Amino acid sequence: MMSKYPELITNFLSFVKVNTRSDPNSTTIPSAERETHFLNMLKEKLEKMGLADVHTNEQSAYVFATLPANTEQAVPTVGLISHIDTADFNAENVTPKIVKNYDGQSVIPLDKAGKYTLDPAVFKSLKKYKGDTLITTDGATLLGADDKSGVAEIIAAIAYLQANPTIKHGTIKIGFGPDEEIGTGADHFDVNDFGADVAYTVDGGPLGDLNYETFNAAEAKVTIQGTDVHPAEAKGVMVNAIQLGIDFHEALPEFDRPERTAGRQGFFHIYDFQGSVDHTSLTYIIRDHDRERFEARKRLFKGIADQMNAELGTERIKVTLKDQYYNMGEIIQKDPAVVEVAEQAMKNVGVQPHIFPVRGGTDGSKISFMGLPTPNLFAGGENMHGRFEYVSEQTMEKAVDVIIEIVKLFAEK
Repeated sequence: MMSKYPELITNFLSFVKVNTRSDPNSTTIPSAERETHFLNMLKEKLEKMGLADVHTNEQSAYVFATLPANTEQAVPTVGLISHIDTADFNAENVTPKIVKNYDGQSVIPLDKAGKYTLDPAVFKSLKKYKGDTLITTDGATLLGADDKSGVAEIIAAIAYLQANPTIKHGTIKIGFGPDEEIGTGADHFDVNDFGADVAYTVDGGPLGDLNYETFNAAEAKVTIQGTDVHPAEAKGVMVNAIQLGIDFHEALPEFDRPERTAGRQGFFHIYDFQGSVDHTSLTYIIRDHDRERFEARKRLFKGIADQMNAELGTERIKVTLKDQYYNMGEIIQKDPAVVEVAEQAMKNVGVQPHIFPVRGGTDGSKISFMGLPTPNLFAGGENMHGRFEYVSEQTMEKAVDVIIEIVKLFAEK
C-alpha cells in the first residue's frame, strides 16, 4: 500500500546520510560546520516548498519558516520544532537498512560479519513491530532517527497540508535547530522571531509518547588539589587527590544513581573522572523532577565538599554548579490545553497516548521557560544514540497523522 506521505521515508533516508553530529567542545553556534551545512539544505528545501518567511535566525542558527493560515477564524499559531544534530556516536557514512514486514521475533543482522544484531531477546521493543517496515543501521553508526525522524515528519505534515487545502488550519511555524544533543541548542532560541502561541518538539521515542514533564537538571564539576610527594615520604605530607575524589563520590547516596533509579526518582551521575595524586576532576549531572528535591540535591553536593574541606583544614575541593534546564511541567500545568489537544489528537488517529515524565530534557524544557509552552511528541526512534537504533516506518506515519490532527483541532477550537 502506497503511503499518503510519499516523501516521508525518502527524505528521512536522505537526511540520516548527512553527518550532523554536534561538538560538545565547541563554542560556536552551531557547534559544528556540518550542522550549518545541513540547516542550509533544509532552508533551501523549505523555500522550494513555497513556505513563507524562510530564514535563519542569527541569534540561534535555527531555520524558521511559516505555513500561512487558510482560515479566517482566530486560531492559535502552532509551532513545530525538531533538532538536526545527532549524539556522540559515529555518524559518518550512515548506511540505513530496510527490513520489510518484520515478523516480530527474528534476529536482525546489522553488519555483514554478524557481530551486531537486533535480537528481540535483548531488545524487547522489537516484538511490538510485527508487520512493520523497520529502518536500522548497518552496525557501524547510529541511525539519526533522533531527531531526523522528527524533521522528516514535520516536513511531511506540512507538504500534506499544502496538498490538501480543504484541511483548515491556523498559521504554522516550523523550527529546525542545532545542538540539542549537547544541551545548548535552545539556549538562544528566539521566541519572538518564531512567533508561535503554542509549540511542540517532535523529538520523542516510541508510538504514543507524550511528555510535558522533564527533569530539573544541573551539571556539577568538582576539582581537587592534592599534594604529591614520593610515597616513601608520604606520611603526614601527601594528600592524594584521587583518593579525595573517591571519598567525595562515596559520600553521595549509594542508590541515587541512574542505573538504580526509575520513574520520578532523581540521581547523581558521574560521567567523567580524571585524576592524578596532584590534581583530580570529577564531572556529574544532577537530576530530579521535583524542584525542591533538585535544590536539596545541589545543597547536599556542595555540603559534602564543605565538610571535607573543613576536615582538611583548607579548601582543596571546589564545586562549580550550573543549572541546565528545569521541569517544563511547572509552566505547562498552569495551562494544560496544549497537552490536552495533543492527547485528543492521538486518540483521534488511533494512537494510545503514553504520558509520563521523561527522564531527561528536551529543547522544549528551555523554550517553555521562555514563555512558549512546548511539550514533546513521539517521533518513533528506538535504542537512540547508538548502533542499535531503529525506527518503524508505520510509527513515523502515525507521527505525521498526529501533527496534522493537532493543527486541525486548534483550528476547530
